Amino acid sequence: MTDGLPEMTSLERTALYKSLGNPLRRRILDYLGRHGEANSTGLARELGESSGTTSYHLRKLAEQRLIEEIPEKSGGRERWWRVLPFRHTTPDPATMAPEEYAAAAELAELKIEFDTALYRRAHHEYRGPEGWAQVQRHGTWLTREELAAFMREYHALLDRYGTPREEAPDGARPVLMRFYAVPEPVGEWNGEPTGP
Repeated sequence: MTDGLPEMTSLERTALYKSLGNPLRRRILDYLGRHGEANSTGLARELGESSGTTSYHLRKLAEQRLIEEIPEKSGGRERWWRVLPFRHTTPDPATMAPEEYAAAAELAELKIEFDTALYRRAHHEYRGPEGWAQVQRHGTWLTREELAAFMREYHALLDRYGTPREEAPDGARPVLMRFYAVPEPVGEWNGEPTGP
């Protein structure tokens, strides 16, 4: 599901996963997320690419509604871009077309590498419960419905406390957050496999 956008088709999700798996597009999104805005010339200089290459990838990211042009700053051939708010939940793999599943799996592998490094960094930079880096691990018993409700409240908390870059108060920093929930591997639970 994408917040505020119509449900995506399998072809659109496949294109999204491939786009997010493209190393240059990921670097462009990261740069825009950190700096707020950029044009193709500035991105080319910062990322060591040609402006034609960055311009092409910016247009592709805009087609997927991941970024948008800033009309008040754009003029002539110079177009400025900013990131759009975006949230996506990958559907059940059993419902995916083969190409969509392959693209999602490839993107997941990239995310796992990044998230593993992020997890290690969070542990390394942890300075106590009031510090910037936080690491929490918990275990509890939940029904599937309770877990789904927890996820909805987790998203609501992100919406409540998070702010877009342009509205962030003084002292705010970009914070990378990850959440995983997986049942204990007990072999089978109510007829469903739950792990090795």
